[in-house]
Amino acid sequence: MAFGIKRVDVINWKRQIDQGKIAFLTHYWLDDRFPDCKTVTKVGCKDLNRLAEWGYKYGLRKEWIHHRKDGYSHFDLLGDRERDILKAEGINERLIK
Repeated sequence: MAFGIKRVDVINWKRQIDQGKIAFLTHYWLDDRFPDCKTVTKVGCKDLNRLAEWGYKYGLRKEWIHHRKDGYSHFDLLGDRERDILKAEGINERLIK
């Protein structure tokens, strides 16, 4: 279940994707399958090759891209990997603990 996110944040994330940028969207999230994770970061890009190349440098496989018909395909980042990648990208994400 996703929560703690504003519509304007989703709109801005989609706008960045539409512009061909690598876009980040972090929000609170609860899922019984991942009891230690309280947030998820969606990293998307319109250019799936560019997204796959971006993910490769962090050990993410292109098969892990969540393909969406609406054009907002993305990686889901969780836990330590989420925190480490956001730090490496220079993103000061207040939600990540």
